[in-house]
Amino acid sequence: MQSPINRDFPLENSAVPVSELVRRARSALESRFPLQWICGEVTNLSRAASGHLYFALRDEEAQVRCVMYRSRAQLLPFRLDEGQSIEVRARVTLYEARGEFQLQVEAIREAGRGRLFEAFLRLKEKLAGEGLFDAERKKTLPVLPRGIGIITSRQAAALHDILIAFARRAPHLPLVLYPCPVQGAEAGAQLAAQVRTAGRRAASDGVDVLLLCRGGGSIEDLWAFNDEALVRAIAACPIPVVSGVGHETDFTLSDFAADLRAATPTAAAEIVSTGHVDAIARLGSLARELAKAIRQRTDSAWERVDKARSRLIHPRQNLARQSEKLAALEKRLSLAVRRQQERREASLALLANRLAARRPAPARENERLKALAARLHLQGGQILTTRRERIANLASHLDHLNPQAVLDRGYSIVRRADGGLLRSARDTNQGEMLTIHPARGQIEARIERIGQEPEKQSTVEPGGHKA
Repeated sequence: MQSPINRDFPLENSAVPVSELVRRARSALESRFPLQWICGEVTNLSRAASGHLYFALRDEEAQVRCVMYRSRAQLLPFRLDEGQSIEVRARVTLYEARGEFQLQVEAIREAGRGRLFEAFLRLKEKLAGEGLFDAERKKTLPVLPRGIGIITSRQAAALHDILIAFARRAPHLPLVLYPCPVQGAEAGAQLAAQVRTAGRRAASDGVDVLLLCRGGGSIEDLWAFNDEALVRAIAACPIPVVSGVGHETDFTLSDFAADLRAATPTAAAEIVSTGHVDAIARLGSLARELAKAIRQRTDSAWERVDKARSRLIHPRQNLARQSEKLAALEKRLSLAVRRQQERREASLALLANRLAARRPAPARENERLKALAARLHLQGGQILTTRRERIANLASHLDHLNPQAVLDRGYSIVRRADGGLLRSARDTNQGEMLTIHPARGQIEARIERIGQEPEKQSTVEPGGHKA
């Protein structure tokens, strides 16, 4: 009995395809080395158009190629730079297409801040799982807010930048400050309390948008904006919240919870005032268009006034002109009436001449009628005589063709019992009853004997016709 072949361990003399070998090596690496943190320095950094990050992680003695896919790279809270010391949480694997050993990076933190950053990532994952960062729950900013609420410190440079931005772009827009520390152990709880206060007083304070701002700093300086209570207060705020914390490369959990993230506090002020700036620009454009339209209509009206003034004349002159026009019309009317009367008179004379030419002459017409009557009497007599002669000829011919005339000459008609004509002696039988029709009356007879048919003899009737 043959034993089955173990295909995981080929025979000594059998060849293994390269793809199979690389696949086994990758499986062995991934099962041998679990997901772990690895530290090193970034080199050969490349950002692909797809969003993936490719780089190498090195130390004094070795380096290894790394890849961080887009879904993970877009969650980085800082910008990765060449030569930066970092710690990566990665899986050891093998890129089969090239047979290259590499690390598949899941997360990155800056070296030296591992515990804070790890806490940041854990809290971010927890809050994201609850849906606090979902795009569906984010509110849309009003285009023309009635007022802006600002949560920041009175001494913060960010407040100065925000006030300058609003003074430059929308000086008429009301600003309401909700002062609060932006750094320190209790800053997170106080920021959350001010967010809740601003949301509760939004209607009475006339605030439609809330700005949460502070300047840049280290991760420790910005840690208050990663407070869980603050993130939940932002998510529950009834009015839109714009986060303008730190610089463009700084990310906090408040940025993810806010309805909109601005790169800087100044950018936050510019974003919420965009509608007013556009409205002011639009009003300026409309004002210029309105002034232009008014100027054009005024110029057109003055042009019509000048034309009307040029046509305006003195009433006496107008009356004189109308009198002249009336006299001309009267003259034309008189001339037209006279010409029409002349045409009517000429037409009447023509009709009178035609009527006179067609006037009847009774004596002449009487003679003409007598001549026509004589002709009619003569021609009628001739036609009548001709028709009578023709009728007599037709009657004579008709009499000649009448069967009764033939019978009168001595002929008879013989019919058989069924009413059919007997034309030949051969068409009857002895003892058969026949009916004989002479010129007058009829005779019933029975056949006693049938003789032979005599030979036909030609006879000549009077008048030269053969019978």
